[in-house]
Amino acid sequence: MNNLRSFAVLDTEHEEAFDRITRLAAGLLDVPIALISLVDGERQWFKSRVGLDATETPRELAFCAHAIQGDILFTVKDATDDERFSANPLVTGQPNIRFYAGAPLKSEQGYNLGTLCIIDRVPRVLDDRQRELLEDLAGLAVRELELRKAASIDGLTGVFNRSALLAAAKSEFARARRYDTDLSLGIIDVDHFKLINDNWGHGGGDVILRGIAQACQSSIREGDVVGRIGGDEFAVLFPRASAEFAAKIMLRIQTNLRAAAFLGGHTGAVPTLSVGIAQVQPDDSGLLATWERADAAAYLAKRTRDAVVCG
Repeated sequence: MNNLRSFAVLDTEHEEAFDRITRLAAGLLDVPIALISLVDGERQWFKSRVGLDATETPRELAFCAHAIQGDILFTVKDATDDERFSANPLVTGQPNIRFYAGAPLKSEQGYNLGTLCIIDRVPRVLDDRQRELLEDLAGLAVRELELRKAASIDGLTGVFNRSALLAAAKSEFARARRYDTDLSLGIIDVDHFKLINDNWGHGGGDVILRGIAQACQSSIREGDVVGRIGGDEFAVLFPRASAEFAAKIMLRIQTNLRAAAFLGGHTGAVPTLSVGIAQVQPDDSGLLATWERADAAAYLAKRTRDAVVCG
């Protein structure tokens, strides 16, 4: 999964923990604009912002897209004198950027997710104390992101929990609408899971659930998102994919499960899956309509078990 997507933070609401950091950055460093900017494939999106109305800008205009290429504080004293930025619409027009400083937000896995950045409309230079302060505040922002991520993970399987999967689904739906791309959703129900628990106990059932999560993660593409949405139910988001393509990946997951050795290799412990898939349609007002079609397709798959049905 794209490391930024694994935080399930894109397109989420304001959160005081992040807003406090940008307020401190703006106040302590005496700048009109401070942002927690997260750099996605096509855009930079602001988790928190002070002094700016925009919620995002195209990535090709983003100073932060340059800042995340390194591991140290990236500064621009005067954008009008820098050939990389002098013709940038954010310099020639609103918000009339002159000075920029961005501290990369590096995840525990070593990926730069974005920056804590400050912007001024006049040229300036940070002294050592100010640079250290901005980097310290960036560290606090990373800590909040990591705490948020930890709260989004299902403790048993290591994939997203229900609330995080729903947040990711909302973000991916908005993304598909914004860029007019496909988005499909798969709902997975484990067949005869009660029988698995009866035969091997809840510990055995936990082994099966972890195995399914691992099979999903090893089978999906970079950028696809998997979550556990119920006791024995999972969901997978397939950005930029048709229902037919998503069905092929789901069949791959089933194949990988059959090859796995669960509970000492007992054949009766190999789980099968009933899967429903739906693709976002032009008249879907939100992902709920897509979700309902995928759920209905999963219900049909349960009639025969070990099946993939597109709704």
